[in-house]
Amino acid sequence: MNEMGWFTLGSTTVAALAIAIGVSLPAFAMGKAIVAALDALARQPEAEKTIVRTLFIGLAMIESLAIYVLVVVLIILFRNPLLAYLLKATSPG
Repeated sequence: MNEMGWFTLGSTTVAALAIAIGVSLPAFAMGKAIVAALDALARQPEAEKTIVRTLFIGLAMIESLAIYVLVVVLIILFRNPLLAYLLKATSPG
Protein backbone atom coordinates (compact mmCIF):
# COMPACT_ATOMS: atom_id res chain seq x y z
CA MET A 1 0.00 0.00 0.00
CA ASN A 2 1.33 3.44 -0.88
CA GLU A 3 1.62 6.44 1.42
CA MET A 4 -1.75 7.85 0.37
CA GLY A 5 -3.46 4.57 1.20
CA TRP A 6 -1.87 4.43 4.65
CA PHE A 7 -2.79 8.05 5.26
CA THR A 8 -6.41 7.44 4.26
CA LEU A 9 -6.59 4.31 6.39
CA GLY A 10 -5.10 6.13 9.38
CA SER A 11 -7.41 9.12 8.98
CA THR A 12 -10.47 6.89 8.77
CA THR A 13 -9.40 4.87 11.81
CA VAL A 14 -8.79 8.00 13.88
CA ALA A 15 -12.12 9.45 12.78
CA ALA A 16 -13.97 6.26 13.73
CA LEU A 17 -12.33 6.13 17.16
CA ALA A 18 -12.96 9.82 17.75
CA ILE A 19 -16.64 9.59 16.93
CA ALA A 20 -17.04 6.42 19.03
CA ILE A 21 -15.44 7.97 22.11
CA GLY A 22 -16.74 11.46 21.44
CA VAL A 23 -20.34 10.32 21.31
CA SER A 24 -20.35 7.62 23.99
CA LEU A 25 -18.89 9.77 26.76
CA PRO A 26 -21.39 12.65 26.37
CA ALA A 27 -24.19 10.06 26.17
CA PHE A 28 -23.01 8.56 29.45
CA ALA A 29 -22.87 12.05 31.01
CA MET A 30 -26.38 12.82 29.76
CA GLY A 31 -27.66 9.63 31.35
CA LYS A 32 -26.08 10.56 34.66
CA ALA A 33 -27.55 14.08 34.46
CA ILE A 34 -31.03 12.75 33.77
CA VAL A 35 -30.80 10.27 36.65
CA ALA A 36 -29.69 13.04 39.00
CA ALA A 37 -32.51 15.31 37.82
CA LEU A 38 -35.10 12.59 38.33
CA ASP A 39 -33.71 11.93 41.80
CA ALA A 40 -33.91 15.64 42.61
CA LEU A 41 -37.47 15.79 41.29
CA ALA A 42 -38.44 12.84 43.48
CA ARG A 43 -36.98 14.56 46.54
CA GLN A 44 -38.31 18.07 45.83
CA PRO A 45 -41.25 18.08 43.43
CA GLU A 46 -41.96 21.75 44.16
CA ALA A 47 -38.62 22.73 42.57
CA GLU A 48 -39.57 21.15 39.24
CA LYS A 49 -39.24 24.27 37.10
CA THR A 50 -35.73 25.16 38.23
CA ILE A 51 -34.54 21.55 38.08
CA VAL A 52 -35.89 21.00 34.57
CA ARG A 53 -34.52 24.33 33.33
CA THR A 54 -31.09 23.56 34.74
CA LEU A 55 -31.26 20.04 33.31
CA PHE A 56 -31.99 21.29 29.80
CA ILE A 57 -29.17 23.83 29.93
CA GLY A 58 -26.77 21.13 31.13
CA LEU A 59 -27.91 18.69 28.45
CA ALA A 60 -27.41 21.33 25.76
CA MET A 61 -23.86 21.94 26.96
CA ILE A 62 -23.10 18.23 27.04
CA GLU A 63 -24.57 17.76 23.57
CA SER A 64 -22.39 20.55 22.22
CA LEU A 65 -19.33 18.42 23.03
CA ALA A 66 -20.64 15.66 20.77
CA ILE A 67 -21.31 18.20 18.02
CA TYR A 68 -17.74 19.53 18.29
CA VAL A 69 -16.44 15.98 17.92
CA LEU A 70 -18.59 15.49 14.84
CA VAL A 71 -17.21 18.68 13.28
CA VAL A 72 -13.61 17.64 13.93
CA VAL A 73 -14.24 14.16 12.51
CA LEU A 74 -15.78 15.62 9.37
CA ILE A 75 -12.75 17.89 8.97
CA ILE A 76 -10.43 14.89 9.36
CA LEU A 77 -12.36 12.90 6.78
CA PHE A 78 -13.15 15.49 4.12
CA ARG A 79 -10.82 18.47 4.51
CA ASN A 80 -7.74 17.11 6.19
CA PRO A 81 -5.09 19.84 6.44
CA LEU A 82 -2.30 17.26 6.39
CA LEU A 83 -3.41 15.93 3.01
CA ALA A 84 -1.96 18.92 1.12
CA TYR A 85 1.37 18.40 2.91
CA LEU A 86 1.38 14.71 2.01
CA LEU A 87 0.54 15.42 -1.63
CA LYS A 88 3.32 18.01 -1.82
CA ALA A 89 5.85 15.64 -0.22
CA THR A 90 5.00 12.72 -2.53
CA SER A 91 4.74 14.69 -5.79
CA PRO A 92 7.66 14.26 -8.16
CA GLY A 93 9.92 17.16 -8.75
